[in-house]
This record gives sequence, C-alpha cells and structure tokens, in this order.
Amino acid sequence: MIHFVGAGPGAEDLITVKGANLLRETDVIIYAGSLVNPGLLKYGKAGCEVYNSAEMTLEEVIDVMKDAESKGLDTVRLHTGDASLYGAIREQMDLLDELGIEYEDVPGVSSFSGAAAALNAEYTLPGVSQSVVITRMAGRTPVPEKEGIAEFAKHGSTMVIFLSTGLLEEVSKELMEGGYDADSPAALVYKATWPDEKVVHCTVGTLAEAARDNNITKTALILVGGFLGSSYDRSKLYDPTFTTEFREASK
Repeated sequence: MIHFVGAGPGAEDLITVKGANLLRETDVIIYAGSLVNPGLLKYGKAGCEVYNSAEMTLEEVIDVMKDAESKGLDTVRLHTGDASLYGAIREQMDLLDELGIEYEDVPGVSSFSGAAAALNAEYTLPGVSQSVVITRMAGRTPVPEKEGIAEFAKHGSTMVIFLSTGLLEEVSKELMEGGYDADSPAALVYKATWPDEKVVHCTVGTLAEAARDNNITKTALILVGGFLGSSYDRSKLYDPTFTTEFREASK
C-alpha cells in the first residue's frame, strides 16, 4: 500500500503520530528532497529503501511504487507540510488508480500553520479578517488569471503567499494594485519551525528590501494583512455578555 504522508512544516516533532508510526513501519520512503527535514528519515527502520523525489520524475516515482507493490512492500510518500497544498499528489493518485494500487492520504501540519505559530499570530481576528487566502504568484508555473494576487488582494483578507520569495517586487506591486497600501503590515517567515527559522516583520512596500536585508531568497512564506496589526475586536465566544449553547450571558 502507498501512504501519502504530510511531513509537517519542518520540525521533526510536528509530524503526526500516525505519520511517524507509518515511517517506522514502512519498507520504502520517497521524500520530497530539501523541503522535508532529513531528520524525519531517522524514523525509518533499518534496511528501509529511501528515495529523494527532487531528483526524480513523476514516472520514476510511480515506478518505485509499482516495484514495491510487486514485492509486497509498504511505501510512504513523504510530502512537505500537508500534501493537499502544492503537493502534486492528485497526478500520483490518478496513476495509482489506473494501476489498481491502493493508497491513503495522511494529513499533515501545513507550513502556513507553522508560520502563524512563529509569529504568535491568529489569522482570523474578529473585526479584521475572517478569511484566509492561500495562493502563489504566477511564475514558470502559471495560475488562473482570476486567481492573481491583485484579484485576491481586493478582498482585504489575510493572505498567505507560497512559492513566491523570488518574486517579491512583483508581489508588492500586485498587492498594492489590489488595494493594500504600501505601509500595510506584512511578514516573511523563512523555514517555519525549522532550527534556522527566521521571522521578519515588514510592510507590503518593503517586502523585497526586507528579504535582501535578511538574506532570504527562498523557502519563505509571505504573510499580509491586518491580523499582523494590534487592533481587533474581542471574540464573542468568550464574551460574558454573549449567550452560547453552553452558557447564559451575564446581566
């Protein structure tokens, strides 16, 4: 069987218990190169076969899976964060369906959760933003026109931008075209939860400058929105004047 496992955002202890157990029991590990903390490979048992998918094509990955299945071996396909975000798992699953090979998808902790933790931040602050846009800039890999950064920026929601650290000038430009001011709060989180994690607070207009000053060129998330500010409304959930299913409002 093939187990697609989310490795978590980076820290070795942020993989799920199920994911760690599968790594301990599996016969073959195919991991997503430099995006996955190599320390996680230590969970693997002695004699486990290990493949770095950064050096492989889709077809080569599937060939390893097919070979393992023919030998009655279990395989863990170890993806960064949670594989449902930019994990390219659908194409693998479709090919496995065609081959009649059974698989399961084991969720992981996404780096966008790790970034919020690094910032001690809450993405969905009452009175500020109740929505989170997870997206990326168009680069060598395009995005649908209606999903451009400027289009999403029009909503003023919290934004978490993946895979765009090398395009920060363009990111700033599109954010401002969409409605963010140059002085709107922003942050860069480099390798969230890894030992060399780096958190940089800046503004929409200074994203590229902040990255240069801190030698950040890749593997960082771009976070934008009022949630990084200091003003917000108190939550109704714990407001003593607000009645819920479990308690009456105080008079």
